[in-house]
Amino acid sequence: MAAGTLYTYPENWRAFKAQIAAQYSGARLKVASNSPAFTFGQTNRTPAFLNNFPLGKVGLFSKCDIAHHLLMSNEALRGASPQAAAQVLQWVSFADSEIIPPASAWVFPTLGIMQFNKQATEQAKEDVKRAFTVLNQHLNTRTFLVGERVSLADITVACSMLWLYKQVLEPSFRQPYPNVTRWFVTCVNQPQFKAVLGEVKLCEKMAQFDAKKFADMQPKKDAPPKKEKVGKEAAKPQEKKEKKKEEKKPAPEEEIDECDAVLAAEPKTKDPFAHLAKSAFVMDEFKRKYSNEDTMTVAIPHFWENFDHEGFSIWYCQYKYPEELTQTFKSCNLISGMFQRLDKLRKNAFASVILFGTNNDSSISGLWVFRGQDLVFPLSPDWQIDYESYDWRKLDSKSQECKTMVKEYFAWEGDFKHVGKAFNQGKIFK
Repeated sequence: MAAGTLYTYPENWRAFKAQIAAQYSGARLKVASNSPAFTFGQTNRTPAFLNNFPLGKVGLFSKCDIAHHLLMSNEALRGASPQAAAQVLQWVSFADSEIIPPASAWVFPTLGIMQFNKQATEQAKEDVKRAFTVLNQHLNTRTFLVGERVSLADITVACSMLWLYKQVLEPSFRQPYPNVTRWFVTCVNQPQFKAVLGEVKLCEKMAQFDAKKFADMQPKKDAPPKKEKVGKEAAKPQEKKEKKKEEKKPAPEEEIDECDAVLAAEPKTKDPFAHLAKSAFVMDEFKRKYSNEDTMTVAIPHFWENFDHEGFSIWYCQYKYPEELTQTFKSCNLISGMFQRLDKLRKNAFASVILFGTNNDSSISGLWVFRGQDLVFPLSPDWQIDYESYDWRKLDSKSQECKTMVKEYFAWEGDFKHVGKAFNQGKIFK
């Protein structure tokens, strides 16, 4: 079966989908990814290329189209039944909407091809966790995503995760999702995958943004041409022109519409923590340790070595209405919704909230660290939407009970004797 030429650039994980699909379908796919056959940014702008691919994109109109085109003669890979085919497309869509955007936002800065944005990266990590939670549950009793053999669903989702596993998913991040990692390793070790990807080495340490690498990859600006020297007489008329240019007319007053005027007149929100003394405990430093290093051996020891018992307090919370909890994904949405509504509290708080149990038999509890010695939610009307749905108990931060709970809730492992249900999944507020 002939399939034509795939125009791409080296290490394009999107194009890997088409190449792996060709391995399965037996299509003879020619790959043009290096000069002189193809130079990205040049070849794809030529009239001849645009005549075949009007958008100037490598491949067909999308990589999903290429992969599906190559599989048209392979019913098993695109779904042997209408139901299976629909499930395959569902997972392809899942990869495009739920994995690729956060994976790009997190990984690209570590490769030096995108500027680092802390808030975007942290949000991307949470989005990846959410997608992995869905996959981990689905793969709990399955070897592959659809049916008993590799399908386009596995090819697409695995390729969308490739750089996550190679760059940033260190062992501690992967730990809550064993089914996903088992499935990914199974996929990339299939002969058809290895023929395209080679040996895939899983990340050992989470890659970080490298400002120097980013600067080196930016296009160099041409230096402005030097001006020729001219005689004094020739320079005088030019000087007069320049002086005239410098004499700027007074700028007219900028018009402000009614909406901007109202916003400008609105008083600035008072800092709810302004009355507290400055603390030596740097919350952001602990959060960096927690996000980037081992929880048990680095983050928790750092927490206790630097914790300010007078300037901060630790609280245990428990959801009041466990009988109302049904599907676990809906229960997790309760936690995520609360976190989103507390966004302005992040600078002065940290939390680990866990869902225990299974569908229709679960509970929610968590540990919060706040500035000050009082419960913080009454300090701002914006923070009072969810907290009354929980029972709150302040812990003695120097007690053994507190140290045990910090260890269990921060690491997501332990006996959790006070709960009586098995750990299901957790979410971190940071």
